[in-house]
Amino acid sequence: MAKLFSYQAKEKLKSRKLMDQLFTVGRSVSVFPLKVFYNEVDIDLDFPVKLGVGVSSRNFKKAVERNRIKRLLREAYRLNKQPLIEFANTNNKKIIVFILFIDKSLPEQEVLHNKLPLLIDKLIKQLNEITVANT
Repeated sequence: MAKLFSYQAKEKLKSRKLMDQLFTVGRSVSVFPLKVFYNEVDIDLDFPVKLGVGVSSRNFKKAVERNRIKRLLREAYRLNKQPLIEFANTNNKKIIVFILFIDKSLPEQEVLHNKLPLLIDKLIKQLNEITVANT
């Protein structure tokens, strides 16, 4: 049960090449105050879904605030990631995802925990439409 809600190093999006690909050819979905960029990749990843998080330094000048928001985003993802991973496993897909916080004020933890499942559902719906269109 402990592995189910973990966020390990192999789940993190660290590759600069994959991030560049994500922002150039990837698609996006948003549920305010979150925006997610995503892309299906053909290369073999060691985990079905790789995730990165980010916060604009334009809106949050202090690194302490940016780091707190990123920590809250990773925590919310850790608790709500299961449907996305199940979708990727059942459809044999490798997905890279980057969640961006786009609001200008510090978020409450409850807001992120409520919005992230909505964002993941919207993302799954978009990925499902792409799958149906390609078949």
